Amino acid sequence: MKLKLGIAAAVAALGLAGGANAAGDYVTIVQELPLSVPAETAWAKVKGYCDIGKWLNPAGAVPCEVTQGKDSELGAVRKIAGRIEEVVVATTPLSYTYADVNPAILYHGTVEIRPVDKKSSKLVYTLFFDQTSVAADQREANKTRRGTMFAGVMKAMKTQAEAK
Repeated sequence: MKLKLGIAAAVAALGLAGGANAAGDYVTIVQELPLSVPAETAWAKVKGYCDIGKWLNPAGAVPCEVTQGKDSELGAVRKIAGRIEEVVVATTPLSYTYADVNPAILYHGTVEIRPVDKKSSKLVYTLFFDQTSVAADQREANKTRRGTMFAGVMKAMKTQAEAK
């Protein structure tokens, strides 16, 4: 009896281990917009970590607050709409990368300004996420929805970056 229970437990453990190592359905969305201002000028206007609240809804900002650390610095945590928490995991002089703090969600994004020449630059927004938590028949629509949402974010960022 003990042997049967031991074998059953081992089989169950192997099944769980296999599930934990299952491949994800990883998606990358990269969007770019040209800017008619130098990179440093653009970055100075869009580097605020909680500016995302204005970009998500320019007509009436989505609430966002930095709950830990300093704005846009490594380790800063923001809370968007009172429910989404993201942490800055990397920075450069003209970018930051954030990740969802929920370990069950593999999601991160990068906001970056790239110099083109002395008078212009481009805004690059990269999203990377695992869609395995989305039903297989809804994944393409989910990707499209996110792409559309961040295209709107990019438009609002461009307006802010180029404002006089």
